Amino acid sequence: MATHMPPKVPFGADPSPTGPSAFKSVVLQYEHLLDQLRPFTLYRWGGTLVMMLLFVLRILWVQGWYIVTYAWGIFLLNLFLGFLSPKFDPGMNDLDNDADAANEGPALPTKADDEFRPFVRKLPEFTFWVSTTRATLLAFVCSFFRVFDVPVFWPILLVYFFLLFGLTMRRQIRHMAKYKYVPWTAGKKNYHRPSSAGL
Repeated sequence: MATHMPPKVPFGADPSPTGPSAFKSVVLQYEHLLDQLRPFTLYRWGGTLVMMLLFVLRILWVQGWYIVTYAWGIFLLNLFLGFLSPKFDPGMNDLDNDADAANEGPALPTKADDEFRPFVRKLPEFTFWVSTTRATLLAFVCSFFRVFDVPVFWPILLVYFFLLFGLTMRRQIRHMAKYKYVPWTAGKKNYHRPSSAGL
């Protein structure tokens, strides 16, 4: 009568995965969790906005960590610009870059008689959300360590941030107006193929 014996583990060896295999397992579980969250856009952004609000309330309550807040704001501004920008910039005049962009995928129409091409973002929505959530979580954690509480005159940082935000958004809006694209789909016309049921 044969019995099934578990494989022998050398004396002193831990049967749980360690080192690179344990790290790979954690990464796979993290990616699996992100894949499960992907369809729930409203809930994802709702949770991130709550986390952002908690971080801002913490900064206002403790009256410190302004340099962390400034770095967080600049990083979010950079992400937002990537979210608003097309993947293939129609303003590039370099022929090599245009040829590479044409080979990589669709570009924005630049003339009235060009065929419709969908807007492809430089930074997709899901990547934008993941990066925003990570940055907010990191900034929140940093606000608990005194080493990151560098004394600065915060009104100057605030004025500089709003000045940078205004100039950057003005340039982005001019680019959108010049090449006639809108980076969101709300309010756009939808063209449907006529149904064959009436024929």
